[in-house]
Amino acid sequence: MQAQAPRAVTAICTALQEQIEHGLLAAGCKLPAERKLSEVFATTRITLREALVQLEARGLIYREERRGWFVSPPRLTYDLMKRSHFHAMVREQGREPSTHLLSARLQPASAAVCAALQLPALSSVIRICRSRCIDGRPVLYAEHYLNPQYFPGILALDLGQSLTELYARHYQIEYGRVRFEMLPTALPAAAAAALKVALGTPGLHITRVNHDQQGRLIDCDLEFWRHDAICMSAVVG
Repeated sequence: MQAQAPRAVTAICTALQEQIEHGLLAAGCKLPAERKLSEVFATTRITLREALVQLEARGLIYREERRGWFVSPPRLTYDLMKRSHFHAMVREQGREPSTHLLSARLQPASAAVCAALQLPALSSVIRICRSRCIDGRPVLYAEHYLNPQYFPGILALDLGQSLTELYARHYQIEYGRVRFEMLPTALPAAAAAALKVALGTPGLHITRVNHDQQGRLIDCDLEFWRHDAICMSAVVG
């Protein structure tokens, strides 16, 4: 029986992957309940769940807490070399973006943020937390840390819009040099809640430290992406 389980998992993965690749299970559609799927494949819920978790790891399906399993939409191409922002990037690829403000306030900067922005100890920063969606699906949780010296009065503005456009319109600030760091991670509690997934779900953590056109360190972003929502791209030379 134990020897048959891996073969059953492989067979279920193959069958569902073929259905997805041939469009019979369309992007965004909800899979039948696990009980129904276990009946279709004449297997146990344990074996079925193992197959679903493998497909999730491949980025073919995803699970939302208390809602079930869904077929993953196409990944967004994130071009590291292109000067763009989330809303423009999503629209350029024929998708619909949205941003939801979760919180915004002035607070003491952590040691890590002080180091990233080269601020002295006990400095204050503006912290803006947002969730971002593609076609209504939450894919990104972002924490933005701004040096308040460069953004007076920003907390009174509409922070659900593109910060790139807001900087240019209200402060005549444009992004210059950007430093990226990327690490696979388990999503922390705030990101998991915003993205409606279980705590510890795999994700991609991107840190961006941003200079403006004058070379000043103006902000840093901590981005937590769903692992199945994004494809990194860069062309050099």
